[in-house]
Amino acid sequence: MDESYVPDWLVPANVRALQTTRHGGVSDAPWASFNLGDHVGDTPESVAANRALLRAGLPGDPLWLKQVHGTVAVDADLRPKIIEGDALFSRLPGNVCAVMTADCLPVLFCDRAGSVVAAAHAGWRGLRAGVLESAVAAMKVDAPNILAWLGPAIGPQCFEVGSEVRAAFVAADPAASLAFTPQSDDKWLCDIYLLARQRLQGLGITSIGGGKACTVSEPERFFSYRRDGVTGRMASLIWLERGASGV
Repeated sequence: MDESYVPDWLVPANVRALQTTRHGGVSDAPWASFNLGDHVGDTPESVAANRALLRAGLPGDPLWLKQVHGTVAVDADLRPKIIEGDALFSRLPGNVCAVMTADCLPVLFCDRAGSVVAAAHAGWRGLRAGVLESAVAAMKVDAPNILAWLGPAIGPQCFEVGSEVRAAFVAADPAASLAFTPQSDDKWLCDIYLLARQRLQGLGITSIGGGKACTVSEPERFFSYRRDGVTGRMASLIWLERGASGV
């Protein structure tokens, strides 16, 4: 089974990124085995052991957010002790930006010069409210010079939502209707990857990778809250490597 993997995208030489899966850790079911979330019912000892395993391959401790489905982008270089938000950014080598997901969409960012990185947690509420826009604004780089990668999230054949979700996106952008397929009983299948691409393209970002996995339909590889209820969390991480130039 696949353990953690490096996102498949073309980035500057000093940009490093990592995506974890459910494999490679010590947690017992239903968090088996590489759960990194300390808020999902797993034992503190197992979470600490998993985070230590992850830390062994990183230049420093990740800055873990208390994610609230909002739009706040936190400056990881300030190293705050307790942080609530749904995006992180850094310009300092060795500072690891991380977001945790189990169906929501993780998005990683860097610029073409390798001077800044960011990570965002985009559930539908945060995506609609503008968390991707907040992350991009915090980077302070012209949008055409930003690269983005869409990590594993709930796929378009599994993400059933109500009409209120569709209405919220379409009210902001009529083109969002393309991301919704009608089902019975006033329900819709939602393509969160397409919604994210539309938002990013609207900002002027054209280099967008990833967006092919489905956390719900790949139980052997990914955690999924919608599928399992009680389950673990994966991490999407990005950082600037120490002692390396971007271009």
